[in-house]
Amino acid sequence: MTIISATAMDERRSRLLVVRNDKLGDFMLAWPALACLKAADPAAHVSVLVPAYTAPIARLCPWIDEVLLDPGDDAGADGRRELLTRLRDGRFDALLTLFSTPRIGWLGWRAGIPLRLAPATKWAQLFYNRRITQRRSRSEKPEYVYNLELAEGLLDELGHPLPPRPAPPFWPLPDGTRDAQRARLAGELGLDARRPWIFVHPGHGGSAVNLSPDQYGELIREVESRLATASAPRPTWLLTAGPGEEATADALCDLLVAEGLYATRLPPRQGLDDFALSLAAADLFIAGSTGPLHIAGCLDRPTAGFYPARRSATPLRWQTCNARAHRLAFSPPHGADETDMTSIDLQAAAEQIAHHIQTLTINEPAP
Repeated sequence: MTIISATAMDERRSRLLVVRNDKLGDFMLAWPALACLKAADPAAHVSVLVPAYTAPIARLCPWIDEVLLDPGDDAGADGRRELLTRLRDGRFDALLTLFSTPRIGWLGWRAGIPLRLAPATKWAQLFYNRRITQRRSRSEKPEYVYNLELAEGLLDELGHPLPPRPAPPFWPLPDGTRDAQRARLAGELGLDARRPWIFVHPGHGGSAVNLSPDQYGELIREVESRLATASAPRPTWLLTAGPGEEATADALCDLLVAEGLYATRLPPRQGLDDFALSLAAADLFIAGSTGPLHIAGCLDRPTAGFYPARRSATPLRWQTCNARAHRLAFSPPHGADETDMTSIDLQAAAEQIAHHIQTLTINEPAP
């Protein structure tokens, strides 16, 4: 086993490589771990290995110094060689793999990275010389806490005192960013800034179980009814959509408008990074357990998430990383099929969401 000399480590900035190269939501739940690494050693050079899809938003992360692109499992021999060369040239002191796969473990080992830490899962752990047993399949903690524990394990191996765990927002924006995003949308869509702006993402990101568009329509009508009963300001509903989800969002928007609700669709943004920043304008973000929900959570915007009840996808495991007071979560009740989203009591959910909206500070300044 290669031992890192403390003297050698002190001669230059520590170079750390963090890998979370799967989906957008998974990557957003890595930001608390990245914040932890920077809090322990602000001088450390933190690189991330991510797919091209999440790279634009990774470049906005304040805890990341360098973004490396992972060509993926289908890159072939040439792609693997090119990535291996990049990793060797990076002269990394440590590799932290938040989601372990044999390919990444093999690359870290072949690149000669001295300290390689990952969860002790599957045979991929053979490529790592530090392993932490987590048993994530039990879903006993939020995913971002599992990630934080791995980051703390790496810091312990590097000899850094553990800092206090960082608190939301894990994506702190420069002053004025939220106000700028609200002004931009108000100008584009003619929105009334005095109303609550409730963003709804009816898509499912290709994997997350979500409410159907009809259920979202029912939920929105029920929330509106409760706000009207309480003489609260009527909200504006902004429908968002990922690639290929535009027709679903448009159909729901048209239905709401036909029923007399204030609804519109978020205009196309210039890329994932631009879309992500636009979520700072939300007073509340409602969605299934998708990437956009976790972007909103990372921004510490209030969220209402709809989750299946299966063990690998519970509201606890995929909890958003915003402040506790900012999040609501709903899932099928005990005894229902774990993926039967029709079993969720939308009346009760609407009651909680309407109450949540009334307690929010509307048009608050950016933190």
